[in-house]
Amino acid sequence: MTRPGSIIRTALLTVLALTALAMATAPAAPAKGSVAKAKARLRAVAARLDTVSTQSEIAVEKLNQATARLETIQAKIDENQRHLQTAQENLEQASEQLLLRAEDMYKARDVGIVDFIFQADSFDDLISQMDMMQRLGNSDVDTVHAIAAYKREIKDRRLRLKADEKAATRLVAERERHRNELVALESDLRALTKKIKKQIKKLKAQARLRAQLALTGYSGPIPEVDPNSPGHPEIIAIAKRYFGVPYVWGGASPSGFDCSGLTMYCYAQIGVNLYHGATMQQRASSPVALTDMRPGDLIFFGNASFSHHVAIFVGGTTCIEAPHTGDVVRYGTWTGRDAWIGGRF
Repeated sequence: MTRPGSIIRTALLTVLALTALAMATAPAAPAKGSVAKAKARLRAVAARLDTVSTQSEIAVEKLNQATARLETIQAKIDENQRHLQTAQENLEQASEQLLLRAEDMYKARDVGIVDFIFQADSFDDLISQMDMMQRLGNSDVDTVHAIAAYKREIKDRRLRLKADEKAATRLVAERERHRNELVALESDLRALTKKIKKQIKKLKAQARLRAQLALTGYSGPIPEVDPNSPGHPEIIAIAKRYFGVPYVWGGASPSGFDCSGLTMYCYAQIGVNLYHGATMQQRASSPVALTDMRPGDLIFFGNASFSHHVAIFVGGTTCIEAPHTGDVVRYGTWTGRDAWIGGRF
């Protein structure tokens, strides 16, 4: 069996280290409220993670103890089985020896002793009849005593086996409970680790967005950022259908597009209705730092006060756009221009 406890502890230390890093590097302004809330959530999840990790370590120890006790009892069962087998073999040999002796006595016409041996209610009864025992030879007396001892040992061994087997059954059930508890706790740990990593990712994305907006002089509220949102990568394939369509000022159809008309028309095909205007689209979107953009996000050019152009982010430095009069819908390069923020719907 693997050592889940050490794996859990390693995962916990890694996550808590990332948590500390995220908290230490996240700037406090200008969104003090949202940062404080994010940090509080992060601390709560980290505390829960630590609690569950401790519970898991306890479950591992209980499981190990139950396994060790079960192994000890199983060893006792095996030992008693061996001793029982030996006692049974010894009993058979001693009984056979006594029967042979009785046969010799019968042949010697010592009928009284023979009748006494075979009519005794038990070996204890046999041993108690001292006057008859005195007529037996020393070896015969030893044999009778040995038979009685083997019988007592067999009875004792069987009682021990029964008790040990009951204890083993209880321990198997106990170990299974601890195992199930551990499985449940490890599942909780995986979920908590995943949650805390998402929180860290979100906190860092929030910090990048604040830094991005700070460069533009933006001083408004910073909305929550969800870097785990997949965005709409399908917009790329939709936009590529209109490669070669000419730029038309105010255009919003396949006969001609301007920049925001192209993005509005493409997004409408997945059920997302946008305004016809780059600034209005930017203000309606969820802002994303340029370093956190995903395929299908929009790239806005200009500044926090006014976006004069919008394009569709493809990946790397590439975008799809309707650039300007005299050009057509095509791939473009968004870096090296005045791109100031990304937007996600």
